[in-house]
Amino acid sequence: QVQLVESGGGLVQAGGSLRLSCVASLSIRSPNAVGWYRQAPGKQRELAATITRTGSTNYADSVKGRFTISRDNAKNTVYLQMNGLKPEDTAVYYCNADVLTTGGSYLRLWGQGTLVTVSS
Repeated sequence: QVQLVESGGGLVQAGGSLRLSCVASLSIRSPNAVGWYRQAPGKQRELAATITRTGSTNYADSVKGRFTISRDNAKNTVYLQMNGLKPEDTAVYYCNADVLTTGGSYLRLWGQGTLVTVSS
């Protein structure tokens, strides 16, 4: 089954850290970037960070300097290290990536999301 599975969310106090993981069933080495998005209660989903196949990264201004996106292509995994968490980082975090199918094409998928709650 072609899928993305996120993990690593939880409850943390302000100033704390969490590391999210996004594991794909098969390769995510398409030319398109992999992204971490987040959706806070009552708000639209927004981009937090992206990383290309070669490791180039891009961050939303709201997370720049606190979050780090990385990837391990051999493990079909993308990470989001979140430091200095703030209550406004509370959201469901989603991974978005092209995942290789058994047919040899890539399918753009969303994971099921992982909830991050930051208490003040």
